[in-house]
Amino acid sequence: MNSVWTQTASLPSFEPLRGNIKTDVLIIGGGLAGLLCAYWLSQKNVDYVLVEADEICSGITKNTTAKITYQHGLIYDTLIRRFGVEKARLYLEANQKALCQYRNLCQGMDCDFEDRDAFVYTMNDRRKIERELEALRRLHFDATYEKTLPLPFPVAGAVRFSHQAQFHPLKFVAGIARKLRIYEHTKVRHLMPGKAVTSGGTIFADKIIIATHFPVLNKHGGYFIKLYQQRSYVLALKNAPVMNGMYRDENERGFSFRQYQEMLLLGGGSHRSGKRGGSWHELEQFAKRCYPRAETAARWATQDCMTLDQVPYIGAYSKSTPHLFVATGFNKWGITSSMVAADILSDLVLGKPNPYAGVFEPSRSILHPQLFLNAAETTLNLLTPTVPRCPHMGCALKYNKTEHSWDCPCHGSRFSEDGKLIDNPATDDKRM
Repeated sequence: MNSVWTQTASLPSFEPLRGNIKTDVLIIGGGLAGLLCAYWLSQKNVDYVLVEADEICSGITKNTTAKITYQHGLIYDTLIRRFGVEKARLYLEANQKALCQYRNLCQGMDCDFEDRDAFVYTMNDRRKIERELEALRRLHFDATYEKTLPLPFPVAGAVRFSHQAQFHPLKFVAGIARKLRIYEHTKVRHLMPGKAVTSGGTIFADKIIIATHFPVLNKHGGYFIKLYQQRSYVLALKNAPVMNGMYRDENERGFSFRQYQEMLLLGGGSHRSGKRGGSWHELEQFAKRCYPRAETAARWATQDCMTLDQVPYIGAYSKSTPHLFVATGFNKWGITSSMVAADILSDLVLGKPNPYAGVFEPSRSILHPQLFLNAAETTLNLLTPTVPRCPHMGCALKYNKTEHSWDCPCHGSRFSEDGKLIDNPATDDKRM
Protein backbone atom coordinates (compact mmCIF):
# COMPACT_ATOMS: atom_id res chain seq x y z
CA MET A 1 0.00 0.00 0.00
CA ASN A 2 1.05 3.58 -0.54
CA SER A 3 1.67 6.04 2.28
CA VAL A 4 -0.99 8.54 3.29
CA TRP A 5 1.24 11.23 1.78
CA THR A 6 1.15 9.78 -1.74
CA GLN A 7 -2.61 9.23 -1.42
CA THR A 8 -3.31 12.86 -0.52
CA ALA A 9 -0.91 14.99 -2.59
CA SER A 10 0.20 15.49 -6.18
CA LEU A 11 3.65 16.68 -7.19
CA PRO A 12 4.71 18.73 -10.20
CA SER A 13 6.35 16.86 -13.05
CA PHE A 14 9.47 17.84 -14.99
CA GLU A 15 10.88 16.99 -18.39
CA PRO A 16 13.97 14.79 -18.80
CA LEU A 17 17.25 16.31 -19.88
CA ARG A 18 17.81 16.41 -23.62
CA GLY A 19 21.30 17.49 -24.61
CA ASN A 20 24.44 18.78 -22.92
CA ILE A 21 24.34 21.66 -20.44
CA LYS A 22 26.67 23.62 -18.15
CA THR A 23 25.92 24.71 -14.59
CA ASP A 24 27.77 25.90 -11.51
CA VAL A 25 26.25 23.27 -9.17
CA LEU A 26 24.79 19.88 -10.07
CA ILE A 27 22.56 18.17 -7.50
CA ILE A 28 22.03 14.43 -7.98
CA GLY A 29 18.91 13.11 -6.24
CA GLY A 30 15.38 14.49 -6.05
CA GLY A 31 14.44 13.61 -2.49
CA LEU A 32 13.85 16.19 0.22
CA ALA A 33 17.56 16.84 0.85
CA GLY A 34 18.34 17.47 -2.81
CA LEU A 35 15.25 19.63 -3.31
CA LEU A 36 16.08 21.78 -0.29
CA CYS A 37 19.64 22.21 -1.57
CA ALA A 38 18.17 23.37 -4.89
CA TYR A 39 15.73 25.68 -3.13
CA TRP A 40 18.36 27.45 -1.04
CA LEU A 41 20.74 27.76 -3.98
CA SER A 42 17.92 29.33 -5.99
CA GLN A 43 17.34 31.81 -3.16
CA LYS A 44 21.03 32.73 -3.32
CA ASN A 45 20.84 33.21 -7.11
CA VAL A 46 23.27 30.35 -7.76
CA ASP A 47 23.21 28.61 -11.13
CA TYR A 48 22.25 24.98 -10.39
CA VAL A 49 20.55 21.91 -11.88
CA LEU A 50 18.93 18.97 -10.09
CA VAL A 51 18.59 15.58 -11.79
CA GLU A 52 16.46 12.67 -10.61
CA ALA A 53 16.61 9.18 -12.13
CA ASP A 54 12.88 8.62 -11.58
CA GLU A 55 10.46 11.28 -10.28
CA ILE A 56 11.03 13.64 -7.37
CA CYS A 57 10.31 12.11 -3.96
CA SER A 58 9.77 8.67 -5.47
CA GLY A 59 12.18 7.13 -2.96
CA ILE A 60 12.39 7.56 0.80
CA THR A 61 10.78 11.00 1.25
CA LYS A 62 7.29 9.74 0.41
CA ASN A 63 7.51 7.15 3.20
CA THR A 64 8.56 9.30 6.15
CA THR A 65 6.44 9.83 9.29
CA ALA A 66 7.16 13.56 8.77
CA LYS A 67 8.12 14.68 12.25
CA ILE A 68 10.04 17.98 12.37
CA THR A 69 11.99 17.80 15.59
CA TYR A 70 15.44 18.14 17.10
CA GLN A 71 14.61 15.45 19.62
CA HIS A 72 16.45 12.59 17.95
CA GLY A 73 15.96 9.91 20.56
CA LEU A 74 18.18 10.09 23.64
CA ILE A 75 21.01 11.51 21.57
CA TYR A 76 22.43 14.45 23.52
CA ASP A 77 23.92 12.43 26.37
CA THR A 78 25.59 10.25 23.73
CA LEU A 79 26.90 13.25 21.77
CA ILE A 80 28.43 14.85 24.84
CA ARG A 81 30.19 11.63 25.81
CA ARG A 82 31.50 11.06 22.27
CA PHE A 83 32.28 14.57 21.06
CA GLY A 84 32.05 16.97 24.02
CA VAL A 85 29.63 19.70 25.00
CA GLU A 86 30.51 22.13 22.20
CA LYS A 87 29.80 19.75 19.31
CA ALA A 88 26.64 18.53 21.01
CA ARG A 89 25.50 22.14 21.34
CA LEU A 90 26.20 22.80 17.66
CA TYR A 91 24.25 19.67 16.66
CA LEU A 92 21.30 20.93 18.70
CA GLU A 93 21.56 24.44 17.24
CA ALA A 94 21.76 23.16 13.66
CA ASN A 95 18.53 21.20 14.10
CA GLN A 96 16.83 24.03 15.97
CA LYS A 97 17.63 26.27 13.01
CA ALA A 98 16.21 23.60 10.68
CA LEU A 99 12.88 23.59 12.53
CA CYS A 100 12.80 27.39 12.44
CA GLN A 101 13.42 27.35 8.67
CA TYR A 102 10.56 24.89 8.15
CA ARG A 103 8.30 27.02 10.32
CA ASN A 104 9.06 30.09 8.21
CA LEU A 105 8.72 28.31 4.86
CA CYS A 106 5.43 26.69 5.83
CA GLN A 107 3.73 29.98 6.71
CA GLY A 108 0.88 30.45 4.28
CA MET A 109 1.59 27.07 2.64
CA ASP A 110 -1.05 24.34 2.52
CA CYS A 111 1.11 21.55 3.97
CA ASP A 112 -0.74 20.63 7.21
CA PHE A 113 1.98 22.16 9.39
CA GLU A 114 1.12 21.74 13.07
CA ASP A 115 2.92 22.60 16.28
CA ARG A 116 3.34 19.50 18.47
CA ASP A 117 5.33 18.47 21.53
CA ALA A 118 7.72 15.54 21.08
CA PHE A 119 8.37 12.81 23.65
CA VAL A 120 11.00 10.11 23.80
CA TYR A 121 10.19 7.44 26.36
CA THR A 122 11.83 4.39 27.89
CA MET A 123 9.99 1.26 28.90
CA ASN A 124 12.32 0.12 31.66
CA ASP A 125 15.30 2.38 32.42
CA ARG A 126 14.54 5.74 34.01
CA ARG A 127 18.28 6.39 34.39
CA LYS A 128 18.53 6.90 30.63
CA ILE A 129 15.95 9.67 30.86
CA GLU A 130 17.75 11.27 33.81
CA ARG A 131 21.09 11.23 31.95
CA GLU A 132 19.48 12.81 28.89
CA LEU A 133 17.89 15.56 30.98
CA GLU A 134 21.24 16.26 32.63
CA ALA A 135 22.90 16.45 29.20
CA LEU A 136 20.25 18.92 28.02
CA ARG A 137 20.79 21.06 31.12
CA ARG A 138 24.49 21.20 30.25
CA LEU A 139 23.42 22.47 26.82
CA HIS A 140 21.14 25.06 28.47
CA PHE A 141 18.08 23.55 26.85
CA ASP A 142 14.83 23.44 28.80
CA ALA A 143 13.39 19.93 28.43
CA THR A 144 11.00 18.43 30.96
CA TYR A 145 10.52 15.03 32.58
CA GLU A 146 7.20 13.21 32.08
CA LYS A 147 6.19 10.34 34.33
CA THR A 148 3.15 9.16 32.37
CA LEU A 149 2.09 9.35 28.72
CA PRO A 150 -1.25 8.75 26.91
CA LEU A 151 0.03 5.44 25.52
CA PRO A 152 -1.60 2.01 25.93
CA PHE A 153 1.22 0.80 28.20
CA PRO A 154 3.16 2.15 31.19
CA VAL A 155 6.55 3.82 30.72
CA ALA A 156 9.47 4.33 33.07
CA GLY A 157 9.72 8.00 32.07
CA ALA A 158 10.02 10.36 29.13
CA VAL A 159 11.75 13.54 27.96
CA ARG A 160 9.48 16.24 26.55
CA PHE A 161 10.53 18.81 23.94
CA SER A 162 7.90 21.53 23.54
CA HIS A 163 6.98 23.29 20.29
CA GLN A 164 8.24 20.80 17.75
CA ALA A 165 6.19 20.19 14.59
CA GLN A 166 4.75 17.82 12.01
CA PHE A 167 3.53 18.34 8.44
CA HIS A 168 2.60 16.74 5.12
CA PRO A 169 5.98 16.26 3.39
CA LEU A 170 4.73 15.97 -0.19
CA LYS A 171 2.46 19.00 0.07
CA PHE A 172 5.50 20.88 1.34
CA VAL A 173 7.60 19.63 -1.57
CA ALA A 174 4.89 20.67 -4.02
CA GLY A 175 5.05 24.14 -2.52
CA ILE A 176 8.80 24.63 -2.99
CA ALA A 177 9.59 22.56 -6.10
CA ARG A 178 7.45 24.04 -8.88
CA LYS A 179 9.89 26.80 -9.87
CA LEU A 180 13.09 24.82 -9.39
CA ARG A 181 15.33 23.76 -12.29
CA ILE A 182 14.77 20.00 -12.25
CA TYR A 183 15.14 17.21 -14.80
CA GLU A 184 13.28 13.99 -14.01
CA HIS A 185 13.89 10.57 -15.60
CA THR A 186 17.52 11.60 -16.00
CA LYS A 187 19.82 8.91 -14.66
CA VAL A 188 23.49 9.61 -13.99
CA ARG A 189 25.41 6.82 -15.71
CA HIS A 190 28.99 8.00 -15.16
CA LEU A 191 30.37 10.56 -12.73
CA MET A 192 33.73 12.19 -13.36
CA PRO A 193 35.48 15.32 -12.06
CA GLY A 194 33.53 18.29 -13.35
CA LYS A 195 30.91 16.36 -15.27
CA ALA A 196 28.16 13.77 -15.12
CA VAL A 197 27.12 11.66 -18.11
CA THR A 198 23.38 11.08 -17.88
CA SER A 199 20.75 9.22 -19.87
CA GLY A 200 19.83 12.54 -21.52
CA GLY A 201 23.17 14.24 -22.03
CA THR A 202 26.32 15.39 -20.29
CA ILE A 203 26.18 17.98 -17.50
CA PHE A 204 29.32 20.01 -16.89
CA ALA A 205 29.46 21.43 -13.36
CA ASP A 206 31.99 23.17 -11.12
CA LYS A 207 30.54 21.56 -7.97
CA ILE A 208 28.47 18.39 -7.54
CA ILE A 209 26.23 17.39 -4.61
CA ILE A 210 25.27 13.72 -4.24
CA ALA A 211 21.94 13.51 -2.37
CA THR A 212 20.86 10.00 -3.40
CA HIS A 213 19.99 8.69 0.08
CA PHE A 214 22.86 6.14 0.07
CA PRO A 215 25.87 7.51 -1.87
CA VAL A 216 26.29 5.65 -5.15
CA LEU A 217 29.98 6.42 -5.74
CA ASN A 218 32.15 3.71 -4.11
CA LYS A 219 35.55 4.99 -5.22
CA HIS A 220 35.75 7.70 -2.56
CA GLY A 221 34.63 8.17 1.02
CA GLY A 222 34.16 4.55 2.09
CA TYR A 223 30.40 4.94 2.56
CA PHE A 224 29.87 1.25 1.81
CA ILE A 225 31.55 0.51 5.15
CA LYS A 226 30.46 3.64 7.06
CA LEU A 227 26.73 3.12 6.48
CA TYR A 228 24.13 0.42 6.82
CA GLN A 229 20.36 0.58 6.31
CA GLN A 230 17.37 -0.18 8.51
CA ARG A 231 13.78 -0.83 7.46
CA SER A 232 10.83 0.21 9.55
CA TYR A 233 7.07 0.08 9.05
CA VAL A 234 4.00 2.26 9.52
CA LEU A 235 0.26 1.63 9.89
CA ALA A 236 -2.25 4.45 9.49
CA LEU A 237 -5.11 3.53 11.83
CA LYS A 238 -8.65 4.88 11.84
CA ASN A 239 -10.84 4.60 14.96
CA ALA A 240 -7.80 4.72 17.24
CA PRO A 241 -7.36 7.18 20.13
CA VAL A 242 -6.30 10.70 19.13
CA MET A 243 -2.75 11.63 20.17
CA ASN A 244 -1.80 15.29 20.13
CA GLY A 245 1.93 14.74 20.55
CA MET A 246 4.70 12.80 18.82
CA TYR A 247 5.97 9.80 20.79
CA ARG A 248 8.97 7.54 20.21
CA ASP A 249 10.60 4.71 22.14
CA GLU A 250 14.30 5.23 22.83
CA ASN A 251 14.78 1.58 21.86
CA GLU A 252 15.04 1.32 18.09
CA ARG A 253 12.86 -1.80 18.19
CA GLY A 254 10.05 0.04 19.98
CA PHE A 255 7.02 1.95 18.70
CA SER A 256 6.38 5.50 17.55
CA PHE A 257 3.06 7.38 17.47
CA ARG A 258 1.77 10.55 15.86
CA GLN A 259 -1.56 11.82 14.58
CA TYR A 260 -2.39 12.80 11.01
CA GLN A 261 -5.93 14.13 10.70
CA GLU A 262 -8.25 11.31 11.84
CA MET A 263 -5.52 8.66 11.62
CA LEU A 264 -2.98 7.47 14.15
CA LEU A 265 0.37 6.70 12.52
CA LEU A 266 1.87 3.74 14.35
CA GLY A 267 5.50 2.99 13.51
CA GLY A 268 7.86 0.16 14.44
CA GLY A 269 9.03 -3.30 13.41
CA SER A 270 12.54 -1.98 12.74
CA HIS A 271 15.33 -4.28 11.56
CA ARG A 272 18.50 -4.17 9.49
CA SER A 273 17.70 -4.33 5.79
CA GLY A 274 18.11 -7.86 4.51
CA LYS A 275 17.46 -9.35 7.96
CA ARG A 276 14.27 -10.64 9.53
CA GLY A 277 12.24 -8.28 11.71
CA GLY A 278 8.81 -7.55 13.09
CA SER A 279 7.56 -5.66 10.02
CA TRP A 280 3.82 -4.95 9.69
CA HIS A 281 2.92 -8.15 11.51
CA GLU A 282 4.33 -6.76 14.75
CA LEU A 283 2.36 -3.54 14.33
CA GLU A 284 -0.84 -5.37 13.41
CA GLN A 285 -0.61 -7.57 16.49
CA PHE A 286 -0.02 -4.53 18.70
CA ALA A 287 -2.94 -2.65 17.17
CA LYS A 288 -5.24 -5.68 17.51
CA ARG A 289 -4.34 -5.96 21.19
CA CYS A 290 -4.35 -2.27 22.16
CA TYR A 291 -6.77 -0.72 19.64
CA PRO A 292 -9.30 -3.48 18.88
CA ARG A 293 -11.70 -1.10 17.09
CA ALA A 294 -9.02 0.35 14.82
CA GLU A 295 -8.98 -0.21 11.06
CA THR A 296 -5.91 0.01 8.82
CA ALA A 297 -6.33 2.80 6.27
CA ALA A 298 -2.80 2.58 4.85
CA ARG A 299 0.48 0.88 5.48
CA TRP A 300 3.96 1.47 4.17
CA ALA A 301 7.64 0.87 4.87
CA THR A 302 10.69 3.08 4.79
CA GLN A 303 14.45 2.68 4.84
CA ASP A 304 17.03 4.75 6.71
CA CYS A 305 20.80 5.10 6.33
CA MET A 306 22.52 4.69 9.69
CA THR A 307 25.98 6.10 10.43
CA LEU A 308 28.64 4.78 12.76
CA ASP A 309 28.15 7.47 15.42
CA GLN A 310 24.50 8.65 15.02
CA VAL A 311 25.54 11.88 13.25
CA PRO A 312 24.83 12.41 9.51
CA TYR A 313 27.59 12.75 6.91
CA ILE A 314 27.23 16.21 5.36
CA GLY A 315 30.06 17.98 3.56
CA ALA A 316 32.93 17.14 1.22
CA TYR A 317 32.46 13.61 -0.18
CA SER A 318 36.05 12.80 0.79
CA LYS A 319 39.30 14.60 1.55
CA SER A 320 40.49 13.99 -2.02
CA THR A 321 37.35 15.39 -3.73
CA PRO A 322 37.07 19.07 -2.76
CA HIS A 323 34.42 19.85 -5.40
CA LEU A 324 32.20 16.85 -4.65
CA PHE A 325 29.74 16.96 -1.72
CA VAL A 326 27.38 14.55 0.00
CA ALA A 327 24.37 14.42 2.32
CA THR A 328 23.57 11.01 3.79
CA GLY A 329 23.16 8.96 6.96
CA PHE A 330 20.19 10.76 8.49
CA ASN A 331 19.60 8.05 11.13
CA LYS A 332 15.77 8.10 10.93
CA TRP A 333 15.64 11.90 11.26
CA GLY A 334 15.55 12.78 7.60
CA ILE A 335 13.25 15.80 7.80
CA THR A 336 15.41 18.03 9.99
CA SER A 337 18.64 16.48 8.67
CA SER A 338 17.65 17.35 5.09
CA MET A 339 17.27 20.99 6.07
CA VAL A 340 20.56 20.94 7.99
CA ALA A 341 22.24 19.46 4.92
CA ALA A 342 20.81 22.11 2.61
CA ASP A 343 21.92 24.89 4.97
CA ILE A 344 25.48 23.55 5.19
CA LEU A 345 25.96 22.53 1.56
CA SER A 346 24.51 25.73 0.09
CA ASP A 347 27.31 27.52 1.95
CA LEU A 348 30.11 25.05 1.24
CA VAL A 349 29.57 24.97 -2.53
CA LEU A 350 29.99 28.74 -2.49
CA GLY A 351 33.16 28.54 -0.43
CA LYS A 352 31.50 30.12 2.61
CA PRO A 353 32.16 28.88 6.16
CA ASN A 354 29.25 27.30 8.01
CA PRO A 355 29.27 27.11 11.82
CA TYR A 356 27.86 23.58 11.83
CA ALA A 357 29.95 21.98 9.08
CA GLY A 358 32.57 20.59 11.45
CA VAL A 359 30.02 18.53 13.38
CA PHE A 360 28.84 16.68 10.26
CA GLU A 361 32.19 16.39 8.44
CA PRO A 362 32.08 13.04 6.55
CA SER A 363 35.82 12.43 6.93
CA ARG A 364 35.70 12.25 10.74
CA SER A 365 36.91 9.17 12.62
CA ILE A 366 35.34 5.85 11.72
CA LEU A 367 36.68 3.96 14.74
CA HIS A 368 33.38 2.85 16.23
CA PRO A 369 32.08 -0.65 17.06
CA GLN A 370 29.48 -0.45 14.29
CA LEU A 371 32.30 -0.33 11.73
CA PHE A 372 33.37 -3.86 12.59
CA LEU A 373 29.77 -5.11 12.54
CA ASN A 374 29.32 -3.62 9.07
CA ALA A 375 32.59 -5.19 7.88
CA ALA A 376 31.61 -8.59 9.28
CA GLU A 377 28.18 -8.47 7.62
CA THR A 378 29.71 -7.56 4.27
CA THR A 379 32.38 -10.26 4.47
CA LEU A 380 29.85 -12.93 5.45
CA ASN A 381 27.53 -12.13 2.57
CA LEU A 382 30.31 -11.78 0.00
CA LEU A 383 31.39 -15.30 0.90
CA THR A 384 27.88 -16.75 0.83
CA PRO A 385 27.77 -19.02 -2.27
CA THR A 386 24.25 -18.23 -3.45
CA VAL A 387 22.47 -16.38 -6.21
CA PRO A 388 21.10 -13.86 -6.90
CA ARG A 389 23.75 -11.24 -6.17
CA CYS A 390 23.55 -7.49 -5.61
CA PRO A 391 25.15 -5.53 -8.48
CA HIS A 392 26.40 -2.89 -6.02
CA MET A 393 29.28 -4.92 -4.52
CA GLY A 394 28.30 -8.54 -5.15
CA CYS A 395 26.73 -9.47 -1.81
CA ALA A 396 24.24 -12.35 -1.60
CA LEU A 397 20.64 -11.14 -1.59
CA LYS A 398 18.01 -12.41 0.86
CA TYR A 399 14.37 -12.93 -0.04
CA ASN A 400 11.97 -10.74 1.96
CA LYS A 401 8.76 -12.77 2.28
CA THR A 402 6.85 -9.91 3.87
CA GLU A 403 7.48 -7.37 1.11
CA HIS A 404 8.11 -9.85 -1.74
CA SER A 405 11.50 -8.36 -2.55
CA TRP A 406 15.17 -9.30 -2.70
CA ASP A 407 17.14 -7.32 -0.09
CA CYS A 408 20.87 -6.84 0.46
CA PRO A 409 21.96 -7.22 4.11
CA CYS A 410 25.31 -5.53 3.35
CA HIS A 411 24.21 -2.10 2.16
CA GLY A 412 20.42 -2.20 1.85
CA SER A 413 19.79 -2.31 -1.89
CA ARG A 414 16.38 -3.81 -2.69
CA PHE A 415 14.90 -5.37 -5.81
CA SER A 416 11.47 -6.56 -6.91
CA GLU A 417 10.78 -10.26 -7.44
CA ASP A 418 11.52 -9.87 -11.14
CA GLY A 419 14.82 -8.11 -10.40
CA LYS A 420 13.95 -4.43 -10.87
CA LEU A 421 15.82 -1.99 -8.62
CA ILE A 422 13.74 -0.52 -5.77
CA ASP A 423 16.27 1.09 -3.39
CA ASN A 424 19.91 2.11 -3.80
CA PRO A 425 22.95 2.11 -3.41
CA ALA A 426 22.75 -0.29 -6.38
CA THR A 427 22.13 1.57 -9.62
CA ASP A 428 21.20 -1.42 -11.80
CA ASP A 429 18.81 -4.35 -11.67
CA LYS A 430 19.93 -7.47 -9.80
CA ARG A 431 22.10 -10.25 -11.24
CA MET A 432 20.43 -13.67 -11.42
